[in-house]
This record gives sequence, structure tokens and C-alpha cells, in this order.
Amino acid sequence: MKGISILMYHQVGDFKPMQSHRANYCHYKRFGAQMAYLQRRGYKVLSMDQVLACLNGEQPVPEKAVAITFDDGYENFLQYAFPVLKAHGFPAMVYLIGGALGGQADWLQAIDREPSPLLSESQILMLRGEGVDFGSHGQTHTRLAGLGSAQLQFEVAESKQRLESLLAEPVRHFCYPYGSHDLAAADAVKSAGYLTAVTCQRAAATAAFDPWLLPRKAISFGDNLLGYAWKLARKNEPKQPPLRWRDQ
Repeated sequence: MKGISILMYHQVGDFKPMQSHRANYCHYKRFGAQMAYLQRRGYKVLSMDQVLACLNGEQPVPEKAVAITFDDGYENFLQYAFPVLKAHGFPAMVYLIGGALGGQADWLQAIDREPSPLLSESQILMLRGEGVDFGSHGQTHTRLAGLGSAQLQFEVAESKQRLESLLAEPVRHFCYPYGSHDLAAADAVKSAGYLTAVTCQRAAATAAFDPWLLPRKAISFGDNLLGYAWKLARKNEPKQPPLRWRDQ
């Protein structure tokens, strides 16, 4: 069964070497080399709408299929990632926090990092006009596993409403903050009207996965091209099986 490597990035920028929390950062030079590698090697970069169509059997899964996603909606996406994506003609999905547009990523203080600025409304609208796709990353960047129904409804539905009001179009795709999810969270996301949701489980996405529990492959600060190619090539199953499968 052909799989789609949904790649997970957070920040792209000019970062100093680091020893911890490296999956939250990608140096802009390595990002440029990685995007050039995808083009040079003939990878087909899909939007999340195309990913869903492939997994639903509405169109064939291309050889070497990937999707590129960014969590949190950092402002440095505009300076460092977007120009590279545009130069290669690659689509990308940026997952935004509905209640923090134009704010700062205060949660980074918990890992002893300075809060990073997030994309403003005007920047988001400009990027949308350039073809960048946007999804929801919750309303307050809260872990969803274990939340009660009212809190879940607020996180998934309020963020959808907030982003749809800004973008004036449906917001169809969701990303679990911190990858934290359970069946109640997945059901809340589905009920809110999202068509997909992505986790932090590491695997290639296939039609066997529930569309509201799709895996991704985290790209880390330390990934050179060899490590990047290895992650793309792996068809590994997640360390823990999905909570729910499409045919159950």
C-alpha cells in the first residue's frame, strides 16, 4: 500500500546549534536543501486536500508523495520558509492557533526558550492570497487528551469559527497541539466539521488510517540530507497503533 509522508515542521530560521527540543526548529539553510532535494528527486508535494482525496481513493497516490505542514503559525514562516516553497511551487499547510493570531508562542518558555512571534492576521491573509493553506491548531494550544466535552468543543469549534471568519472560507484540517489526542478529541474534531486531523505518530499515511488520526514525520534541527532521505523512505508503522482504524 502506497503511503504519503506528511512532514512536520515548526519554526524555520537562523538558529544556533541546540541539543534539546530539536524537532521544534529547522535551520533555514537545511530547509532550503530539503526542498531542493524533494524537487531534484521527483517527489510530488500534495496539499492536505489532495492527501485526503488520495487516502479516500478519489485519486491515485503518486509515487514519492509528500505533504509539508507547519505547526503553530510562526512569523518566521513568512521570512524563511515561504520564499523557498514559492520558488519550488510547493503547497504547504500552516496550522494556526485561533486565539493567538499576532501573539507570541508563550508555551516555549516551558522549555526555556524565548517566545517567538506568531503570524498576524494581515500576514495570514497575504499568505493565503499567495496560495498557502491554513488549518486549525486549536484555540489556545492546549493538550486535548483528557479534556471534557465543553473544553473540547471550545478548542476545536471556536478555533474553526475564528479562522473561518478571518479567511472567509471553510477550514477543513486540524492538528492536535503537542500531538495530544484521544478518541473523544478525535470525535470532537470530526463533529466540528474538519475532514482530517494530524498527530505526531511517525509513519507514512495510508488509506488504513482514520483521517482524523493521520501520522506525520517530524523533521528535526539535526536532520542532514541523509537523515532526511531516510525519513522520507521509511514506511514504518507508528510506535503505538492508531486509536481507531477506518474500517472499524
